[in-house]
Amino acid sequence: MANGISDEKYKDMELIKKQAISVLNELLEQSVYEEGDLLVVGCSSSEIAGKKLGTFSSEEVGYAVASTIYEECKKHGIHMAAQCCEHLNRALIIEKSVAKERGYERVCVVPKLKAGGSFATAAYGILPDAVAVEHIKAELGIDIGDVMVGMHLKDVAVPVRIDTKKIGSAHVVCAKTRPKLIGGERAEYC
Repeated sequence: MANGISDEKYKDMELIKKQAISVLNELLEQSVYEEGDLLVVGCSSSEIAGKKLGTFSSEEVGYAVASTIYEECKKHGIHMAAQCCEHLNRALIIEKSVAKERGYERVCVVPKLKAGGSFATAAYGILPDAVAVEHIKAELGIDIGDVMVGMHLKDVAVPVRIDTKKIGSAHVVCAKTRPKLIGGERAEYC
């Protein structure tokens, strides 16, 4: 391992893939979502491997989680956005068509293991016609390793309690969003 980049093989790749599928499915079971909705995912391969954030960037772990979540998202008709690390100001990797459809402004950057992170780097290679954007407003979120995806969710985020609490050794938090309730006591809500 040099400069926090790991070439060490992670011991249980199949387990983290199963956990990633479980997390996504539990989130979707408790959410009202529509085809075309956007899921923001932040992921620390270091935390998955039981290491300190940013000290064990693993291309292998990043690819396993990114490809697994992306394939599951396709099955449900939703899009994945991969959050980069703080070295790229938490920019996001999404499909160019999604960026255009939602009016997100592209930025010029390509994530790498230590500038973007292993998950975002993998997503850049997996997503068709991948681009980077600075800001999104996603309907759903998965935070793997406490990497702070909340800034990329729509305004009213609601925590989703799931049974799968970890992917590898990384703590997992999920959220869904809902429309704002406005109008006060005389309003009627749908």
